[in-house]
Amino acid sequence: MTTHPWTDKYPKGVPTEIQQDAYTDVVSMVKQAFDKYADRPAFENMGKSFTYKEIDQKSGQFAAYLQNQCQMKKGDRIAIQMPNLLQYPIALIGALKAGLIVVNTNPLYTCREMEHQFNDAEVKAIVVVSNFAHNVEEVLDKTKIEHVIVTDLGDLLGGLKGAIVNFVVKYIKKMVPKYNLPTAVTFKDALKIGAGLSWEQPALDKEDLAFLQYTGGTTGVSKGAQLSHGNIVNHTTQIHHWFQPLFKENEQDIMITAIPLYHIFALTVNGFLMLTEGVKNVLITNPRDMKGFIKELKKHPFSIMTGVNTLFNGLLNQEAFKTVDFSHLKGVIGGGMAVQDVVAKKWEQVTGSPLVEGYGLSETSPVLSCNPLDGTHKLGSIGLPTSSTEMAIFDDEGNRLPQGEVGEICARGPQVMKGYWKKDKEGVFFDGGWFRTGDIGAMDESGFFRIVDRKKDMINVSGFNVYPNEVENVVAEHPKVLEVAAIGVPDERSTEVVKIFVVKSDASLSEEELKSFCKENLTGYKSPRHIEFKTELPKSNVGKILRRKLKE
Repeated sequence: MTTHPWTDKYPKGVPTEIQQDAYTDVVSMVKQAFDKYADRPAFENMGKSFTYKEIDQKSGQFAAYLQNQCQMKKGDRIAIQMPNLLQYPIALIGALKAGLIVVNTNPLYTCREMEHQFNDAEVKAIVVVSNFAHNVEEVLDKTKIEHVIVTDLGDLLGGLKGAIVNFVVKYIKKMVPKYNLPTAVTFKDALKIGAGLSWEQPALDKEDLAFLQYTGGTTGVSKGAQLSHGNIVNHTTQIHHWFQPLFKENEQDIMITAIPLYHIFALTVNGFLMLTEGVKNVLITNPRDMKGFIKELKKHPFSIMTGVNTLFNGLLNQEAFKTVDFSHLKGVIGGGMAVQDVVAKKWEQVTGSPLVEGYGLSETSPVLSCNPLDGTHKLGSIGLPTSSTEMAIFDDEGNRLPQGEVGEICARGPQVMKGYWKKDKEGVFFDGGWFRTGDIGAMDESGFFRIVDRKKDMINVSGFNVYPNEVENVVAEHPKVLEVAAIGVPDERSTEVVKIFVVKSDASLSEEELKSFCKENLTGYKSPRHIEFKTELPKSNVGKILRRKLKE
């Protein structure tokens, strides 16, 4: 790799290049951590914790169940659909031990979105929390899913506590809609059955797929980014070096994981990195409950935390947050969406610890760049490319632009996917292996990168990509809609929200009726917050609706 202007800005001890493929696969990588940190607490949720050894054992039981009872083979796809619970790392690592490809699924997906994802990935099994099992029931016959494993929120909390949590969730808060899945097995039973069986890790190498991480991508509808074992191993090595200023060999750090582990940022940074570093991971099931979240923060002398701008902003607007003990806090990293300067400044004022920003995509495992964690970060910047990563600015024709000029951010490195599932590279790679991020940015004189704008019309709602085409396709199915266009409009809490412009085919169509229709067919963050009815939409001379004109 050639010399770049940012390498002399790297934190002390961070190499320009990593040793690639340090492990053949993810399972070998986590095995090293299980052995080294066996007696340390690995994950904690709702006051219950499991050690590294217990996670190793239970994930092995789950792997044995999948291989023996479900007859699942290397390369089969399994969906995991749950919030942050102790069940998640066990199911995740168990699936990888069995040689399966994990398809992370947002629990808030509508049936329509689930059906698309499950069929596109040809999912054979699913692990789902009971709160969302009714949706699985609705789509099951329309998919190739053969095995359903259901878990209740409190299943692994043990004893009376687990029973109380499950009772309250189901009967007091009524958070578990009725469902009928007669062939489903409980997660607890799967572990019991697996305990009496043995599992055998199939031969895995760096080219084998570990994840199909679904994303809007940089173009079109939801697609599965093919992340290999090599991508995850190398990404973990890259950010291991970047995070080194935070870690001390004989101290166990405590990580707060509020971002859901099904999101690529939490999956690889909070999940795999922290696991390999021997960190204790505190899983927050419902960070939207700010009061409960802050109570949890007060229980732990936490040293590391990740999140998105809206989460940090929400905490800062809670008076109780100021009374949390931040004396152990070493580093806080924001990702998934832009960290606003005002939030970063206020965070440092309140906590005494800087909030630094990183950048990446599902297609890149995700981290491409991050601000240094040694105090040399730059506000408003997405930082420097990580080790063994090249970033550059290109124009639409694939020409590399000089430093300081604005264009599309492109990158290449060992953490970049090999392509989309069934679609391969689909126009997102330039010659030379440069991945086109779809984000517009620039590199400054110090080698730090910044985001200027998003390419095309992608809408960013709290760090999640929303594509106008998908929203428009759903709205257009309403019988009273003639034409529709979707754009993103600024929002103080979530960066952007969706706004649609609608031409009616039936004058009786109301805003309430249309919002209700969208709520039934779109995940919450994709549903339009604003609806404006118009008599016509601006179009080009070939009849294409001009969203740009609507934004203007």
